[in-house]
Amino acid sequence: MRLLRRLPIDRFLLMLVATVALAALLPARGTAAEGVGALASVAVALLFFIYGAKLAPKAVVEGLLHWRLQALVLGSTFVLFPLLGLLATALLGRWIGPGLSLGLLFLCVLPSTVQSSIAFTSVARGNVPAALCCASVSNLLGMVLTPALVALLLQTKGAGFSTDALRDIGLHLLLPFLVGQAARPLIGGFISRHKLLTSVVDRGSILLVVYAAFSEGVVSGIWHQVDPASLLVVALADMAILGIVLSVTMLAARRLGFGKADEIVIVFCGSKKSLASGVPMASILFPGHPVGLLVLPLMLFHQIQLFACAALAQRYARRDEMPKGALPAE
Repeated sequence: MRLLRRLPIDRFLLMLVATVALAALLPARGTAAEGVGALASVAVALLFFIYGAKLAPKAVVEGLLHWRLQALVLGSTFVLFPLLGLLATALLGRWIGPGLSLGLLFLCVLPSTVQSSIAFTSVARGNVPAALCCASVSNLLGMVLTPALVALLLQTKGAGFSTDALRDIGLHLLLPFLVGQAARPLIGGFISRHKLLTSVVDRGSILLVVYAAFSEGVVSGIWHQVDPASLLVVALADMAILGIVLSVTMLAARRLGFGKADEIVIVFCGSKKSLASGVPMASILFPGHPVGLLVLPLMLFHQIQLFACAALAQRYARRDEMPKGALPAE
């Protein structure tokens, strides 16, 4: 255990790998699968309830007034990313197959993360209130924009959009968030003081949904369609997309005259994709599709973005200790 703590490996990555292995060895079947699915839905609803209870409405209002920053983050999340996803799938579709190709494009239409965007902004000594607002607004708008982009970009690949999908997202994600907002005066302080609660629910809900999705894949035999070479191509595509977005957001923030604290927000909030929102959305938006296969590109991207942004946050944090010019445009 001590050796594991010293290794430069994200513990959540190990938990995800262990969950996938468990689903491969002991997949949930029949009634058990229905029970796991129901439990995962409850956990996701609880997660968004907690997000709602934590977020101060005043922070949202103040963040929305910073419209130039919001526009740049949302443009990266819902315009730049989808364009890169279309390019990547057009170039790589013949090598990775339709399932992973669909998953790669789906990854690019998802909203930003909440917790990791705020955490990295804090480590980098950026504008944390603005990051809180950007990440939260991205997730709220994503409940509408992601299904709309799925309808616009993925309809020729077997995906679809319907009012039923929008209703399900509203019931499973938006409604718990709004209930959390209403309960904030009563429980907001308690949740803010107990950060471990949010972490456990956040990671636990993801692990439950991943286990349910991968169990379904094992039972239906879809994993015979995936080979290591395809996964390597997807991982390289994820790295390339992330690298381009990080570079574009950083350059755009500097060219448009944002201060360093706001640049940090734009870079970290504009380059993330949410696993917490993406996995349940995949189940809702792609009924009848192998969800486990669809979320593989997202799971790989999630880990890549954590490692890359952790290193970048540390570099930003050391900017005052480094000689002038060690960081570009300092």
